[in-house]
Amino acid sequence: MKSITINGSKRESVGKKATKALRNAGEVPCVLYGGDKPVHFSAPELAFSKLVYTPNAHTVVIALDNGDTMDAVLQDIQFHPVTDRILHVDFYQLFQDKEIAMDIPIRLVGNSRGVKNGGVLRRNNRKLRVKALPTNLPDFIEIDITPMKIGSKFYVRDLDQEKYRFLHTDNTVVCQIKTARTAIVDDEDEEELEEGAEGAAEGAAEGAETPAAEATQE
Repeated sequence: MKSITINGSKRESVGKKATKALRNAGEVPCVLYGGDKPVHFSAPELAFSKLVYTPNAHTVVIALDNGDTMDAVLQDIQFHPVTDRILHVDFYQLFQDKEIAMDIPIRLVGNSRGVKNGGVLRRNNRKLRVKALPTNLPDFIEIDITPMKIGSKFYVRDLDQEKYRFLHTDNTVVCQIKTARTAIVDDEDEEELEEGAEGAAEGAAEGAETPAAEATQE
């Protein structure tokens, strides 16, 4: 996974007055958790632009003015409710022998057969939460939607989970191809849709017969 370096200064004072002075100077107060004790530091607001205002996932190298460097991930960020300025950032320290949970973006590739026939691609999840050792965290999760037809769904269980595991149920839908009024269903799609409709109709008929039988027995 790609990493972004944040150059900061260790904070000696963490009171409200000192925090306000930092923000007035264009600095963002930050805390790094996960180690022996929290590390308080500050960094210029502009230093967070590539980390916060992007759909990509990154790890962070925090380089302090005292020479300390620590690997981390963004844990939480607070924005001003009116100006949207960054008020505070929390990081969590990474250790190479400890798993970490992180939201990873989904990247769809290919041209779906169902979309070519007029279907609509719906992205149910743009990110998935995975847990893995830091070295196994991916930059993104790639899904080839080329074979997906109208009515197809792509589930979490269809994804490779060899180097990391997903913190979602196996039946979580990542994306699907839904039908539309202008959709053209090809022969194979039509057969599958008809089979699905017939199965649903049979199930409904069986459900309708059961109450009648029970009423007769009474």
